[in-house]
Amino acid sequence: MPSPWSERREVSPETSHLLIERAHEELVAGNAGDHRLDDVRSLVRDSWRRSLDSLVAAEALPPLDLTAEELEAYRRAHPLAAVIDMVRGLLLPGDASESGVAVAVGDAAGRLLWVEGDRAVRRLTGDMGFVEGANWSEGAVGTAAPGTAIALDRSVQIRGAEHFNRLVQPWSCTAAPVHDPETRRILGVIDVTGGVEAVTPQAQLLVDATARAIEGELLVARLKERALRQAQGAVRRPASRRPEPTRATLRVLGRDRALLEVARDGTETVSELGPRHAELLLMLAVHRQGLSAERLGDLVYGAGGEASGVTLRAEMVRLRRALTAAAPALVLESRPYRLGAELETDAHQVLSLLDRGAHRVALAAYRGDLLPDSVAPGVEEFRDTVRTALREALMAEASIDVLLAFADTAAGADDVELLRLCLSMLPARSPRRAGLVTRIEKLENEL
Repeated sequence: MPSPWSERREVSPETSHLLIERAHEELVAGNAGDHRLDDVRSLVRDSWRRSLDSLVAAEALPPLDLTAEELEAYRRAHPLAAVIDMVRGLLLPGDASESGVAVAVGDAAGRLLWVEGDRAVRRLTGDMGFVEGANWSEGAVGTAAPGTAIALDRSVQIRGAEHFNRLVQPWSCTAAPVHDPETRRILGVIDVTGGVEAVTPQAQLLVDATARAIEGELLVARLKERALRQAQGAVRRPASRRPEPTRATLRVLGRDRALLEVARDGTETVSELGPRHAELLLMLAVHRQGLSAERLGDLVYGAGGEASGVTLRAEMVRLRRALTAAAPALVLESRPYRLGAELETDAHQVLSLLDRGAHRVALAAYRGDLLPDSVAPGVEEFRDTVRTALREALMAEASIDVLLAFADTAAGADDVELLRLCLSMLPARSPRRAGLVTRIEKLENEL
């Protein structure tokens, strides 16, 4: 079956791209009374002003609200999980990987839960943070179809320069909210992102029809479930509110003294860990299945090192005491040593972002090498793993803008291969070529 997005139809914007860009620049600069704003669609103009009121940055990346594990669990429980195949069938028929658009399904808060569709489009939009788990509400990224559709509770189309965030302006999108078929509260949002083909009148009709079809399917499934319960004589009891689970994150990138952040029931505590405790906790977070005392000692002190089992046990007692005070949910178990609860690290978050194709977001999250002064063998190995994964992913798939940003970091500044790749990707008349040539020659002369 041919893709409904394959035929490119021309879209006539109400005003020129250049005029909208200039109006946006004036508004962001504080000139809210500039006459060019009068020529911008009122829907967009009002959204821009809400974005300013929410202190949205004009070039910021969206926050990643859900880790890979949280995303998987949340998706399984979300009402739209039952209709995701319908979304694929209606919006991505045929070969979805060559459809020319990316299709996203988000929740009522604007967090993207599923992002599927054209491989090339997903790779490029991933650079601006359009990935699963990212928050695309209007309060997070400003004017964009998913968040604005939720804010207005209606389908919307946002074309190129109409986006508040400049990183998103190369793209256009159409989105529609999905409602609970009985209460009419918003359950989520359906979005199609791509080029001009994503903002045709036909695109809006198709996205609207998909949202209505989903609501109808949810209602039919709900009525069937009720009829089955009645036939079985089941009594539905009100669900009791479960306490919010503890979320613990170990921050080790670009810092020698790790921070342990613990969030529960709306409150967050932050504790600074000493170097040894940071190494031990990081190794337990990396090896989640658990470690024997001998193996943990090798990873932290080195094989054949001077530290004895007695030294390790004493250090683990002190770590257990520190965790009891700072993060009681992180129960430290023994035989083997392991954590009784999930512990995320900012290094794992970077790896997860790379897996999702969010190269620009991953680079922004990479604050530097993890525990840079540590000489623990296990830390050094994981440090190299994260840095290598970042470098290889960016060099294989990232856009030239992301590669240039990576070349300006400490991790990429002396990488001749990276600099040569950037040089090969730049246009022949790019003003940045001269600087890259100078850097490459200097590095090669130092060898």
